Amino acid sequence: MEKKYQVFVSSTYIDLLDERKEVTQALLELDCIPIGMELFPASDEDQWSFIKSVIDDCDYYLLILAGRYGSCSESGLSYTEMEYRYAIDTGKPVIAFLHQEPELIPAKFSESDKEMQEKLASFRSLAQKKLCKFWKTPTELSAVVGRSIVQLKKRSPAIGWVKADLVPDEGASQEILKLKNEIEKLKAELSKQSNTGVDPSDLAQGEEIFSFPYTAKAKHGWNDYVEVQLRTEISWNSLFASLAPSMANESDERNLQSKLNQTISKLEEKVISKQKNFSGYESYAVVESDILETIIVQFRALGLIQKSTKNRSVKDKHTYWSLTEKGDSLLVGLRAIKKI
Repeated sequence: MEKKYQVFVSSTYIDLLDERKEVTQALLELDCIPIGMELFPASDEDQWSFIKSVIDDCDYYLLILAGRYGSCSESGLSYTEMEYRYAIDTGKPVIAFLHQEPELIPAKFSESDKEMQEKLASFRSLAQKKLCKFWKTPTELSAVVGRSIVQLKKRSPAIGWVKADLVPDEGASQEILKLKNEIEKLKAELSKQSNTGVDPSDLAQGEEIFSFPYTAKAKHGWNDYVEVQLRTEISWNSLFASLAPSMANESDERNLQSKLNQTISKLEEKVISKQKNFSGYESYAVVESDILETIIVQFRALGLIQKSTKNRSVKDKHTYWSLTEKGDSLLVGLRAIKKI
């Protein structure tokens, strides 16, 4: 089924008219639908809510950054940066295109205010932490965007859009969803019956200690952080007691990641607060996603959790986890208050 992909194009406007024209043409040639909010100034909360809803509906987010930082909200951030941060926070596939030689951009298209220059530099630094490409001319930008979008669609497949006459009717959609759920149930049953080849007695569990690294962060300003790499130690029972309540019904991995960060932040609170340049500042712990993946695999191998088989929208691509009967029993044993 032929699909078109909606791409949110975010940038300042007047200084990048030629660049936006080239990018729009490149996207159209790739069967993409370019969407830009530069004609709808985000002057109030309602308008910002609308912009967020548009980003939510897009398949990909594209940032063009040159010599201007853009108009700022009351928070001090430009709306372009707010859009970028929102796309990152919501897990939208993003790619940034940064001018390779910003010092050569004409003065009329560059920030003259020192504070705005510093904000722009900080924004560039933030964008370079994710997937980004560089360009010098509008024509070069068009070519780079074309190649990059093709790669991005392969690396991060999106839902896309199709013509209404190609979409199954409501009855067909319900039947597809029903069959999908049946397949998931059968997979779950097969998983229960299959032998993983792992003897649970050979696995770390209970009060045995799991040691792993994490990043401690202290926020010094609106976009100024101090970081230090540390390690923590926690028992498997403590980890399960902390994460399992979220899966008593079901929980996706984003929620579990947040819960894991909160758990380690609380566990390591005293250690983090004693770090250099951390005193008096908001601080917290961030655990890499691969650590959560290891924890999930361990809980699965121990027979404590399983993929949820609840019905949900066919557009929902997140992975959800729920407790097995064994996991629920362990949770009750760990968290129930015993009489003195």
